[in-house]
Amino acid sequence: MSVLLKDVRLAFPDLFKAKSFNGGEPRFGASFLIDKTDVENIKAVKAAMREAAKAKWGEKAEAILKSLEANGKICLRDGDLKAEYEGFDGTVYISTSSKKRPLTIDADRTPLSEEDGKPYAGCRVFASVAIWAQDNNYGKRINAELRGVQFYKDGDAFAGGGAPATADEFDNLADTGELAEDADAVGSGLI
Repeated sequence: MSVLLKDVRLAFPDLFKAKSFNGGEPRFGASFLIDKTDVENIKAVKAAMREAAKAKWGEKAEAILKSLEANGKICLRDGDLKAEYEGFDGTVYISTSSKKRPLTIDADRTPLSEEDGKPYAGCRVFASVAIWAQDNNYGKRINAELRGVQFYKDGDAFAGGGAPATADEFDNLADTGELAEDADAVGSGLI
């Protein structure tokens, strides 16, 4: 079942290049931080998890889902348990991955590339995820597949994962004469 997460914070984005973890198959992925007071998003994810469980396990769905939740084998987790990561306190988060590169678009729905510098860790996004139940030789779980991310608005960038610098952060050195003075110093051998 697909869920559209609205106005959530992006963490650990691997949207443009697949990465391999622990020697596994390379995947795209991201985590989405949902404030614990955001009833709408949390309710939508929990409903999708129940629906996926019912589709996979029928009458046993409720009991299996309860067991999976108790053992941390669901895609929706308590951010307070990840306090070592910036921004996770006071949230629940949904971890996602995909073998296919997710659709990544701007607020106006134009495609984004890695060179655009967004979305970045810490910004606000809308995200399309598919919730599904796993029951195979790797065990039972409720997982989330990343389908697409839409940049919504800027947010406080997480350390090491922020947006690129903008020209406004720099002084116009051509107007100050400092550029010409530095060129003279290099030419004279002083620098």
